[in-house]
Amino acid sequence: MYVKGIGPVKADIISEDLGLKKVEDLLFTYPFRYVDKSFITAIKNIVPTDSVQLRGIIISKKIIKGQRQSRLTAMLKDGSGMIELVWFKGVKWIEKSIELNKEYVVYGKPNAYKGKYNIAHPEIELTEENAGLKSNYEPVYSNSERASKMGFDNKLRRKIIKQALTHVNISSIPETLPQYLVEKLQLIKRYEAIQWIHFPNDTSQLNKAKARIKFEEVFYFQLKLLYSKNERRYKYKGHSFDSIGNYFNKYYKEKLPFELTGAQKRVIKEIRSDLGSDQQMNRLLQGDVGSGKTMVGLLSMLIAIDNGYQALMMAPTEILAQQHHKSITESLKGMGINIAFLSGSVKGKVRNEILRLLKSGDLHILIGTHAVFEDPVVFDNLGLAIIDEQHRFGVMQRAKLWKKGKEKPPHILVMTATPIPRTLSMTLYGDLDVSVIDEMPPGRKEIKTLHKRDKHRPQLIEFMHDQIKKGRQIYIVYPLIEESAKLDLADLQQGYDRLLQYFPAPDYKISVVHGRMKPKDKDIEMQRFAKGSTQIMVATTVIEVGVNVPNATLMIIENTERFGLSQLHQLRGRVGRGGEQSYCILMTGHKLSKEARFRIKTMCETNDGFKIAEADLELRGPGDIEGTRQSGGLEFNLFNIMEDQNILSSGRQIALAILNKDPLLEHAENVILKKVVQSLNDGKINLGRIS
Repeated sequence: MYVKGIGPVKADIISEDLGLKKVEDLLFTYPFRYVDKSFITAIKNIVPTDSVQLRGIIISKKIIKGQRQSRLTAMLKDGSGMIELVWFKGVKWIEKSIELNKEYVVYGKPNAYKGKYNIAHPEIELTEENAGLKSNYEPVYSNSERASKMGFDNKLRRKIIKQALTHVNISSIPETLPQYLVEKLQLIKRYEAIQWIHFPNDTSQLNKAKARIKFEEVFYFQLKLLYSKNERRYKYKGHSFDSIGNYFNKYYKEKLPFELTGAQKRVIKEIRSDLGSDQQMNRLLQGDVGSGKTMVGLLSMLIAIDNGYQALMMAPTEILAQQHHKSITESLKGMGINIAFLSGSVKGKVRNEILRLLKSGDLHILIGTHAVFEDPVVFDNLGLAIIDEQHRFGVMQRAKLWKKGKEKPPHILVMTATPIPRTLSMTLYGDLDVSVIDEMPPGRKEIKTLHKRDKHRPQLIEFMHDQIKKGRQIYIVYPLIEESAKLDLADLQQGYDRLLQYFPAPDYKISVVHGRMKPKDKDIEMQRFAKGSTQIMVATTVIEVGVNVPNATLMIIENTERFGLSQLHQLRGRVGRGGEQSYCILMTGHKLSKEARFRIKTMCETNDGFKIAEADLELRGPGDIEGTRQSGGLEFNLFNIMEDQNILSSGRQIALAILNKDPLLEHAENVILKKVVQSLNDGKINLGRIS
């Protein structure tokens, strides 16, 4: 459809800034708010208030030239009085467009000037043009400054959408839900929903349109995830690990260093069930810092080895992968299990020997970094791949793991210490089975979290000395925000210089880690601290997730107000890993925003990562939650994960019920569902494409 008044230049700007390429895009980009225009105010009844809507005849217009700029004035008259309308921009164009003695609908905010009211830059529309698609609620759309300056404002946009909706018919906006679903849920037709979302006559129409569109968005997101899961289940068979053998039983009975928690036992049972079926496992394991995910991973690898398969564990950084290698090697000592470590820094003869043993099948467990994705890394019989802190690996990288299996893809266990609220995990990871370790090992002491200000620093220094005397170690973390990296490094340098006054060399040793250091130098400093060669670590970067220094008992976070809740919780998790009481001190200045106070209060009140994740979701919405998958963020047009949790739950349940009866959507009544699912992009729900 050609739109008068939008030439190539304007079209390019609208496309670049707003992502709108066709008129259809306008129809499926919804208003973010509405102006209630159900009431016409008589001019004599105007009072200083918010915007008013008037209806009257323009009886005069005049351009008044000023020293700096001209202005246009026009007089609007209704049966009760007159009011002046004023424009300071677009004067010539507006003057030409206004017709005298014609009735207009005028909308704007009245201003008092010299005892009279006027309205500056009102929205103005001929009454006859205002007819057609009647709506008491005027839509307001997001716009860019460039597009607005080019004349693509709300008024023009509404006009184009009105024209489009009078030209399109039901076949142009086809139904995307089967009739049985529309009737069962008492939803309005899709065609009506698109009309009413832009131009509702009343709140009833608006609510019905929102209900239809929101359900459709979340229903299809869930249906696509669950359909893909079904398709994978039927298409790709997994290795069947039939037996629990000597390795697992020997370790469980003789070498297990502690009694498993009930949550760990439950999760292992869920994993065993997956591995014992002929379906390929794709499971997400969530567990707070210190909840025992690595032990679950180790026991799962032993099941694979018992059944004649190799296992892989991947971590996002070399230091974390080395830590896994060290702890797992020590745990399995004397059991005849061959374990190797592989990263980009492993080269020459050592690397070649690892690759040889891996290919021959003589290596049981490989622990490594991204280096395991490389083509020369060939397994004899990979049965299980475990990915730690999975959000640090891209989707395409994870897909490469499938090709590392010979005849069948390996079972995949994804682990994260970033707690994800149930509502968000249902949306983000709807195609994975989710296991949660929601219980901490017995005897672990809760980290005491305290909020302190600069005036408390002398007591803090004294407390640090006390901890070091006891042989403990301390983290001090400064925020790092890329836009102000210089400022942050200056903060760190000042903090470091100040520390030297209280902890002078050679009696005290301090490690420093920041984002501008070379990775190798950063690793050396991390290792020095991990080995206990330094008592204090000062850092600007978030200390690597999972780095285990049981002797570190004090975490001091400077400028706490500049960290998000999820970051604060991850940082706190660096301490409390040994048997001693640990502390997290949140340092701030005196001026704090409402949000910062909420974050600090939450941290001081709870150590529960899932409660913190819920608070973070409430505070920031899903777009910023750390740990969300990298296939693209959640981009719903209308559905809101916080406000519409009941729709999320019902949408998922309905999708599950349909797929339980018809796993691959082959029944005649579900043909439309299969067509829509196959046409949707992963991640972005854009049902406007179905037209």
